[in-house]
Amino acid sequence: MFTINIYLRLALIAGGILSGIVLWAVYGFWYGFPFLLVGIILLIGYLMLGTILSTNMLVSQQRLDEAEQRLKLTFFPKLLLVGYKGVYFMTHGGIAMQKRDFVTAETWVKKALEAGLPSDNERGAALMQMVMIAAGKNNIKAAQSHFADLKKLNITEPTLKEQVKEIEKQLKQAGQGMNPSTMAMMGGRNGFRPGGKRRQPKMR
Repeated sequence: MFTINIYLRLALIAGGILSGIVLWAVYGFWYGFPFLLVGIILLIGYLMLGTILSTNMLVSQQRLDEAEQRLKLTFFPKLLLVGYKGVYFMTHGGIAMQKRDFVTAETWVKKALEAGLPSDNERGAALMQMVMIAAGKNNIKAAQSHFADLKKLNITEPTLKEQVKEIEKQLKQAGQGMNPSTMAMMGGRNGFRPGGKRRQPKMR
């Protein structure tokens, strides 16, 4: 998907609105209107979607530090589209998971589930991470509880479906104990990323 560089977008927003206001004041409304319109459209897009799409492009390239800084450029997460609020938190959690910071990841993923996610694929990815975090703590009961919720979802994303099958095998080995490191690896390089292969929430 085509995305405008965030710094260019912010510059165009400021430039369009300021130029529109100046031209409106000096020459009249219709001279400033095109610049105002461009600036306002770009601003609305930024407020509704934030920097999630470009952040996930960086995550897919394993540029985690850059991705974390890019996500911080979403200055108004409360104004994101309903579906994207959860994806914003989920993206934070995904970055933390790949850095093996499970405490931070758990905080973000819980926020994502509370905020709401746009589809069962995103909800499944969130619950998958909760299973892996619980496994990392050797909390079998919590892992099984999250997995039970995960199994209720209609997951269609192929990679995520394969991960669900693999974790199910791990959970069935309860007598021998789970393998937390194997589960954690699933949330890393090859894991399902929110904002990846999915339809965007419909704008209303």
